[in-house]
Amino acid sequence: MDNLSFQNIKIPALGLGTWQLRSKECIASVAAALGMGYRHVDTAQIYENESEVGEGIKKSGVARGDIFLTTKVWMDRLHDGDLQKSVDESLKRLKTDYVDLLLIHWPVEDVPFAEQLKALQDAQKKGKAKLIGISNFTVAQMKQVTDEIKAIIATNQVEYHPYLSQKPVLDFCRKHGMFLTAYSPVARGAVTKDKTIQEIAKKHGKTPGQVTLRWLIQQGNVAAIPKAASEKHLKENFEIFDFKLADDEMKRIHALAAPDGRLIDPEWAPAWDKAA
Repeated sequence: MDNLSFQNIKIPALGLGTWQLRSKECIASVAAALGMGYRHVDTAQIYENESEVGEGIKKSGVARGDIFLTTKVWMDRLHDGDLQKSVDESLKRLKTDYVDLLLIHWPVEDVPFAEQLKALQDAQKKGKAKLIGISNFTVAQMKQVTDEIKAIIATNQVEYHPYLSQKPVLDFCRKHGMFLTAYSPVARGAVTKDKTIQEIAKKHGKTPGQVTLRWLIQQGNVAAIPKAASEKHLKENFEIFDFKLADDEMKRIHALAAPDGRLIDPEWAPAWDKAA
């Protein structure tokens, strides 16, 4: 397993995303992933599966201290006071005293960022989160958080896959010593049908999904959190550390990015950055 580092905390570059995993399937997936060596699990309040994630961790038998656990605060819980209360509720569901990373799930400008970050920092100071960060923030919003508010944030979790360039966000993260966390890393399965990725995969004796995940983490400063329910897919996603893509292969995959490549664009989304 490759690892990233922020403030001397180790972050496994590959994690398990749990969006849309529910009930027994979620418990089994988390337990199976941890059993085969995953040590990074991502959830969120809005996924309504924090209890199942907590149960899966307990069922796995892996020590809590060996797991990097992330959850995210939803948009209606961002006021100072309410955010901290929501974190306590999340911790109770997750059956833990702390998360390793606590994120604001989407930028909400109706609540001042300074108020949101103060509440996030308060949870961190109280030991309920080792690291704090953001998700789905644009570069302009990241600048507000890091330059104006001076908050020390570890990551921006954003949609990132071969069809969507996140160069502006990744450049900003690198400049500020942060890492980017890629969700929907295999573009909801679209990479499996891509001729370019299929060709590269065949050369390495890997699947298109494995090549895509390798492309992400090989960039440096990038963690990927693919969702997987079956043991087959969990195992496939995990077997990406025994090969390396050549520079020209990396470039060919980067070249697949398109202006209409974004998959997740809800009505509350910010005005996204244009690819540089």
